[in-house]
Amino acid sequence: MDTIRWFAETGLAEVDSVGGKGANLGELTRFGLPVPRGFVITSEAYLATMGESGARAALARLVAELAADDAAGLAHTSQAAAEAIRHSVIPAGLAEDIRLAYAHLGHDARVAVRSSGVSEDAGDTSFAGMNASFTNVSGLADLFDRIKDCWASLYGERSLAYRTQAGVRAEPAIAVVVQLMVASECSGVMFTADPSTGAEDRVIVEAVFGQGEAIVSGAVEPDTYVVSKTGPAVLSTRQGQQRFKIVRGPDGGDRQVTLSADDGRRRVLSDQQVLEIAELGIAVEKHYGSPQDIEWACARGQIYLVQSRPITTLDRSPEPAPALDQPPRVLVSGLSASHGRAAGAARILTAPDQQDQLRDGEVLVAPMTSPDWVPAMRRAAALITDGGGMTCHAAIVSRELGVPCVVGTHDATTVLHTGQLVTVDGGEGRVYAGDLAARPAAAQPPATAAVDPLGTRVYVNLAMSEHAEQVAALPVDGVGLLRAELMLIEALEGTHPKLLIEQDRQGEVVDRLAEALTTFASGFAPRPITYRTYDFRTNEFRGLEGGERFEPEENNPMIGFRGALRYTVEPEIFQLELAALKRVWDAGHTNLHVMLPFVRTADELAKCRTLIRDAGLLDRPGFELWVMAEVPSVLFNLESYAAQGVAGISIGSNDLTQLLLGADRDSELLAATFDERDHAVVSYLKQLIPKARGLGLRTSICGQAPSVHPEYAELLVRAGIDAISVNIDVVERTRGLIASAEARVLLDAARSQRRQ
Repeated sequence: MDTIRWFAETGLAEVDSVGGKGANLGELTRFGLPVPRGFVITSEAYLATMGESGARAALARLVAELAADDAAGLAHTSQAAAEAIRHSVIPAGLAEDIRLAYAHLGHDARVAVRSSGVSEDAGDTSFAGMNASFTNVSGLADLFDRIKDCWASLYGERSLAYRTQAGVRAEPAIAVVVQLMVASECSGVMFTADPSTGAEDRVIVEAVFGQGEAIVSGAVEPDTYVVSKTGPAVLSTRQGQQRFKIVRGPDGGDRQVTLSADDGRRRVLSDQQVLEIAELGIAVEKHYGSPQDIEWACARGQIYLVQSRPITTLDRSPEPAPALDQPPRVLVSGLSASHGRAAGAARILTAPDQQDQLRDGEVLVAPMTSPDWVPAMRRAAALITDGGGMTCHAAIVSRELGVPCVVGTHDATTVLHTGQLVTVDGGEGRVYAGDLAARPAAAQPPATAAVDPLGTRVYVNLAMSEHAEQVAALPVDGVGLLRAELMLIEALEGTHPKLLIEQDRQGEVVDRLAEALTTFASGFAPRPITYRTYDFRTNEFRGLEGGERFEPEENNPMIGFRGALRYTVEPEIFQLELAALKRVWDAGHTNLHVMLPFVRTADELAKCRTLIRDAGLLDRPGFELWVMAEVPSVLFNLESYAAQGVAGISIGSNDLTQLLLGADRDSELLAATFDERDHAVVSYLKQLIPKARGLGLRTSICGQAPSVHPEYAELLVRAGIDAISVNIDVVERTRGLIASAEARVLLDAARSQRRQ
């Protein structure tokens, strides 16, 4: 039995033994292309290990007992299978083969350890990306652990669900690739056909400084080079802006290095390097006979190919691609705020009172948006703003609406002009000239009858009642953040609430708001809904009809007259919300709770509680009062909040990060500084969550971080959080991240107990 196969000893004919990645790397190596050295631990070696340990029979029993519709059993089966695999002892002969092969790569060499499924990286596969991969692995002990992790990922929930639903009962197998890490000076991906247009006469090269994880995460804007296969010749160059690069640190692990503004704007590749990379890609495509998606890296002037797979999503529509001498022209670029691609005529608007000029399907271009822009945003094909960061109003609302959005362009309102045909690519953060793509239909979340059991609850963030029924079908435990602002704007019909009160029309506001809240409460019942009362800033209120009469002008409204403080000084608007909430409760909808935003002091909380009590809500059986944890003072006021009967806290990572780092989250100039993963924010959360739990308070998070940064799931689970609330487009991914994090926590606890 072959247990180890070096790349030079294998190829596509051995895919059943070495898997898709291993076969492709072997094929490239044998073809004479520059591939970092490595070997494959074969699928036969995996099966032999499972057989000798007894795990093979146990795995077969687990899978045989799993029914296609048993969503509850899926997580249990996955966890039990992973434990059986990780507890298996690697046979002495195989362990020695791995040791010798690893030693041949160099003493304690830094390697990438990647799963290589026997169906992965084929043109018709549905398994690609479901199995585990690890970088910068060093030392035999670490290598053996990561090999077992790759084996265990064969029984991950996604893979199990796919095989079960597809009726695949054959025993699965997996190989593992062990490949020398390249200390990348720059790296990237290359497509030997344009994946967005289907044009097969060009190569698209994307490049970043350092390791390629920065591209995968979407955290930086890569350089993009378009190359004609004729010549080849560079057709166009689009320079990105890179805030940081990922490099190998002194300890051998990944390290993030901040780049200066000048360094971040430098071209990553010269034309000569671009052509060298493109020529390698053309050679790979010629060898395989089909367009390829290729990962590459450059170290010490040498270009390496580290992976190749067929492009399975190539758009082969009959629409002609742009002529070679007319590549897509980028008009403006900014931050990728909401994914998707849409085309339409631009409409430049500078104030919300102009939004009636916007025609359905046009692209809205504005300096910035606020809640009173929502009617226009609903009708727009896409949205572009001069200002804003990833958590600004335009970004948050466009994600919920499913509208492609690019923010922080600086000058879109001056560069573009009304009537100009443009294509907005929200994923790339770019606006192109002309119609490059028809707007895709809005994705409909799949209906789900059963919810996989997790120790951590998964909630969803919402703002608009028309989404209630659709989102209620998702596998979520409730609504962790129901934002008041958009519902209130609709209830106010663009008029400042104080003006409506002057006109004795407050009853209309209560009627409309109660109707919207009832839609949510009935749609999600009996699951809980936490309604965050209004948190307009003064600059947003000034934009409403009559707003200039009632709102002060503040230099920095982001940290000004807002949140709970406003309720205590001007209770009239808050009382309208409370009247609507009481009406919903009176109708028998007892799953609707209240959360107070931007609570600075215990005195503010006490005064708000009095208003809630006077409205007839506080003493209702089952009614809960929550506090947003977005002002750093919350940590120091927790004892008082608990004593006042608060049920829980929900972390608003956007405002919390802003206040801890002193970085205005609406400012595109501070986008590089605003990072929820900063050490100060992480340290704060590691103190806040355990302290709140110790006081008997439930804990949740509803900020942007869990939707954007996958590593936040494990951070929060390890801290002991009760619930994570995310945007609707990442519910499924978040459930998977939580399940993986919980499994690792349980495994670590079990290992710790065994050591004791």
